[in-house]
Amino acid sequence: MTQAATTEHHAPVEDTSTGLNSRKLMMWAFLGSDVMFFGAFIATYLVYRGKSLIGPYPSEILNIPITSVSTFVLLMSSLAMVLGLHYVKTGEKNKATLWILAVVVLGAIFMGFQFVEFREFAHLGLTPRTNIFGTTFFILTGIHGAHVTIGVLWMAFLAYGSHKGTLRADNSLDLEIAGLYWHFVDIVWIVIFTVIYLISATDGPPPGMESVIHG
Repeated sequence: MTQAATTEHHAPVEDTSTGLNSRKLMMWAFLGSDVMFFGAFIATYLVYRGKSLIGPYPSEILNIPITSVSTFVLLMSSLAMVLGLHYVKTGEKNKATLWILAVVVLGAIFMGFQFVEFREFAHLGLTPRTNIFGTTFFILTGIHGAHVTIGVLWMAFLAYGSHKGTLRADNSLDLEIAGLYWHFVDIVWIVIFTVIYLISATDGPPPGMESVIHG
């Protein structure tokens, strides 16, 4: 414990004009660009919301309870990330490895939920080519899913490093940077869940189309 603390105190400190570590600054810059990236797709979804001329529509297909469970799972992975970083910094290797692996498992479970959802939607007739809702839905959630997949692989690599002892208190910045990415992905999902699953949950045909559909 003393040795870990000593190593942490003697970790190299970069002298930069911003006072921040260069790698951490690069991650913040990347996340800033990713905010604009996701913002563009979320804005596109909102612009075309409720304009699909054919179904299935959100009110017919979205499963709020199931997606709420997957959202809870993803949010719990952020807690596991915080605990993993804490134990890496305190030099408790076994606990650190356990919690980083928990992030991997919870992220994988979330992706499992998304895979099942995509398959169920396709079975019900919703694909990216079905209507505007299908196009914007699959692009937005698919890109987020790709981010989660990258994060899961990244965390699995760091869990292995923690187990082998190459991820320690003196280089815990590696996990901290990965944690910034993971928390960002979680926050983006909260926005997506709110916009698609909560706000759009009752969306049906555009005004005036009901008579055409049922006529």
